[in-house]
Amino acid sequence: MKRILIVGSTGQIGSELSIRLRSIYGRDNVVCGFYTPPYPEGFFDAGPTVEINALHIEQIAGAVKEYKIDTIYNLVAILSATAENYPQLGWDVGIGSLMNCLDVAREYHCAVFTPSSIGAFGPSTPKDNTPQDTIQRPNTVYGITKVLGELVSDYYYNRWKVDTRSVRFPGIISYMTLPGGGTTDYAVEIFYKAVQGKPFVCPIKPGTFMDMMYMPDALDAAIHIMEADPAKLVHRNSFNVTSMSFDPEILYKSIKQYYPDFKMTYEIDPLKQSIADSWPNRLDDSCAREEWGWQPHYDLEQMTKDMIEKLRVKS
Repeated sequence: MKRILIVGSTGQIGSELSIRLRSIYGRDNVVCGFYTPPYPEGFFDAGPTVEINALHIEQIAGAVKEYKIDTIYNLVAILSATAENYPQLGWDVGIGSLMNCLDVAREYHCAVFTPSSIGAFGPSTPKDNTPQDTIQRPNTVYGITKVLGELVSDYYYNRWKVDTRSVRFPGIISYMTLPGGGTTDYAVEIFYKAVQGKPFVCPIKPGTFMDMMYMPDALDAAIHIMEADPAKLVHRNSFNVTSMSFDPEILYKSIKQYYPDFKMTYEIDPLKQSIADSWPNRLDDSCAREEWGWQPHYDLEQMTKDMIEKLRVKS
């Protein structure tokens, strides 16, 4: 049975991944590291928790020793748009947390999952069916930290056999947690506005395609890559994964099937648009499918239906 530490457990992915992991491995075998509020409802009652500032390596090491951890999920990051406004913070958090987790993992023989992103690609990357192995020249701090994260994770594996694994997440859509400063956040915010009966002002222009994924599939990816047979892995850091690609108009029309009077206008955010323009339209995730059986379960239609159903209950 795995003994798991989630560093950054209160964010968009961590708050839901902790629930899923505890359902698989048991509540006492998944330790949630927390630092700054807000905390999910019932967070401190759901299982073991420990305060961790990921920039303090001794706090990570202390949790690993105390709870006899063998797997670390490092989910600490400053998302793309926020990192462009605070580049030093984006760098310090993105790289500092990673290096601390890797060094602790090396000493205590832990496996490490650290998510990469479509942000690891840049304007010179092929935009359609972006290959697993291709040029990566991002023009954002967030993207640069993700490329370095992939490289240094491979280095720790090749040099010291630290079991590092990763996926390149697209934009993640969830009904449980609010957006946190990412370029793809519009695809979450639009659902909230529709259910609330309010118009939505889109910061991304029509025709801007980006890969997206519904949170249940994202959780599957994070768990299944860590369960994969290492003998079958040609790649490790990091696998392309995706489940759908759309632009704002396609998403808007999907939601209007449920809310015919829903209105959307555009007020383009130059920063977010420039970041979106540098990212791929659609990834080729065939390597993940071949090497560890990646298979998403939600397309746009299924996700839209489920998001609206869940948000209606939530509101």
